[in-house]
Amino acid sequence: MTDIATVTQQLLAQAGKVVSGKDEVVRLAWVAILSDGHVLLEDLPGVGKTSLAQTLGRLLSLDYQRVQFTSDLLPADVIGAQVYRRDQEAFQFHPGPVFTQLLLADELNRATPKAQSALLEAMEEGQVSSDGVTHALPVPFHVIATQNPQSQAGTYPLPESQLDRFFMRLSLGYPDLDSEKALLSGTRGRALLTELKPVLTADELQSLKADVGTVKVSDAVLSYVMRLVHSSRESGLCRLGLSPRGALALMTAARAMALVEGRRYVMPDDVQRVFPAVAGHRIQGQREHDTTILVKQLLDEVDVIAA
Repeated sequence: MTDIATVTQQLLAQAGKVVSGKDEVVRLAWVAILSDGHVLLEDLPGVGKTSLAQTLGRLLSLDYQRVQFTSDLLPADVIGAQVYRRDQEAFQFHPGPVFTQLLLADELNRATPKAQSALLEAMEEGQVSSDGVTHALPVPFHVIATQNPQSQAGTYPLPESQLDRFFMRLSLGYPDLDSEKALLSGTRGRALLTELKPVLTADELQSLKADVGTVKVSDAVLSYVMRLVHSSRESGLCRLGLSPRGALALMTAARAMALVEGRRYVMPDDVQRVFPAVAGHRIQGQREHDTTILVKQLLDEVDVIAA
């Protein structure tokens, strides 16, 4: 049986050649994929979001497609459309770029809500519908979407229903000095993508995903997760707390993090480590301010051990 902790070390070592100095972000993105989830990368343009998606696709042997979301994009540009075949005198479905194993939805929030919604069914159910006919997507299927900060021009905020479809929201941020020096000197960066060696096949990845559900969760840890979830709903800090889907995502992510760290049981540290990425885009404060602060306050106010 493939050892996930060993695979993780191989994946981090290879990914570091392209996305330098961002081991924790790569690890969390790997946890999301192991959990069969989708990832939203929110950051400024040019910090390596696309490179991270391409790196994961190559290391995990996943078929890869990229869609640049723009204000004139139509849903059919993503999911496909019925095309008339004169030789057959009939319409035939022509699949769009969503029919892949890893879809990079680049700058998702530059497209209109109508175009954004083209991904809702695909992300939730692994299928798309066109003219009343349902088409199954490949297995595995993952979306890595990037979005620019909402303060930038030409962006359309993602609705809460769509944000909730993303398993995690991550941010790369600017590189540290050593990483940027390596990038500028040519010893790190996207140019090295072709040198990456896959660490898994797609079939092996599916097998590892099935292993996540076998990780044990003690009553004490489950109680801690429940207190975090209910605190997000009942605390005066939040006007929108974690949904049941968010609670399930938190539990699954903690299980996957335990496996990544070489354990078959979940610790409170696993929950705390994944909580910001799972909860940060799902909760909303009473006032407009950074949810990073809310997440930290929730972690601070909820004791690991019940009083």
